Amino acid sequence: MSLKRESWSDHILNPTIECMSADELATLQGNRLKIVVTHVYQHVPFYHNKMKSLGLLPGDIRDISDIKKLPFTTKEDLRDHYPFGLLAIPRQEIARVQGTSGTTGKLTLAPYSSKDVQIWGECVARCLSMAGLHAGDILHVSYGYGLFTGGIGLDFGANVLGVTTIPMSSGNTARQIMCLEDLGATALACTPSYAMYLAEAILEAGVKDKLKLKASINGAEPWTDEMRRTLEEMLGIHAFDIYGLCEITGPGVASDCIYHNGLHVNADHFYPEIIDHDTNQCVGEGLAGELVFTTLSKEAMPLIRYRTKDITSLTQGICDCGRTLPRISKFTGRVDDMKIIRGVNVYPTQVEAALMTLGKAITPHYLIIIDRVDNLDVLTVMVEVGDNMFSDEIRKLDELKRKIRYALQDAIGISVKVKLVEPKTIERSEGKAKRVVDNRIT
Repeated sequence: MSLKRESWSDHILNPTIECMSADELATLQGNRLKIVVTHVYQHVPFYHNKMKSLGLLPGDIRDISDIKKLPFTTKEDLRDHYPFGLLAIPRQEIARVQGTSGTTGKLTLAPYSSKDVQIWGECVARCLSMAGLHAGDILHVSYGYGLFTGGIGLDFGANVLGVTTIPMSSGNTARQIMCLEDLGATALACTPSYAMYLAEAILEAGVKDKLKLKASINGAEPWTDEMRRTLEEMLGIHAFDIYGLCEITGPGVASDCIYHNGLHVNADHFYPEIIDHDTNQCVGEGLAGELVFTTLSKEAMPLIRYRTKDITSLTQGICDCGRTLPRISKFTGRVDDMKIIRGVNVYPTQVEAALMTLGKAITPHYLIIIDRVDNLDVLTVMVEVGDNMFSDEIRKLDELKRKIRYALQDAIGISVKVKLVEPKTIERSEGKAKRVVDNRIT
């Protein structure tokens, strides 16, 4: 299948919204912000008290530029008010509850009203439309279901767009491939790491040419453009990045178009800011910082200036696809994913980007291991080589290891140990991939 852009370029679900001018968007955002601030001030004691402590009244918010007067909200605030302490509507009006799994302690829960669910579906439908989907397509969803927003969010959007949904969830790869083939899916939705896992299995099974896939919608973890291009080459499809988080509204907050010039934010519903993580001040256009969102239309649990901990940058202006919505760049990681190694900030995506430049001699699977030896941090990157490499002579393997070491040191700025391992050595993930083992943490 040839990868052409033309068939995707005119897929705009709502040109009235997605192509409005900057002034029109700012006016809409300002009007909605005033409504949501009044709503939380009157119905959520947490925000009432926060605003009161700052000497703020709802009337002090006159347009979208006044958003900087408002306080931040953090995940810790949500946990402190578990389960429904930030609820802004009567308990009986909650239509559904979603949540993050978490590894310890209480869940992070987010209640939704019926209107919230409707808007969620519309936003996901815009994202699917950007990926070239339309009524009659078949979407194979390998995101998890349950409290996690991934699977059900794609369901809602597909329903709005008239797309058939195959709710597979993750796991049982052989059955996934059987259903992809037998049910004729034209699009796949899952995490990028699981998409790579499925791609490998599809090629090994020799069924690539029997599939009807044209697109893959991937999110829930940071991934690089290099990994996207590898996935596209493996399956002969277009791969798209989709972004969301349970607290805001699951997948559908933003996604990229065929030009991959950043992820278009559905900014009529979610107002984005980029701040310096240390100073809490907004940074300029194109500069990296922590992503902050304010929900502009959510009823059940509106969030004011919610700190996502995701690291990105913001770009304004018209995209090649014609959309005028602001765009966030691909995520370089999360504030809490960053590792400080010998005084240098290191993100897993930096390692991935460097590795993906080295071609087919290695696979896209790697593991970062951090140890402390004699009070010195030691960084080792375990890399899987291609299928044919271990049959080559030692000299070629040593040369490959040298190339990897130089590429990594150039990317992250510190010395790195490289360990080459055979194909299929590193554990595959059916959900979010585990990329880092930090043995300094006890």
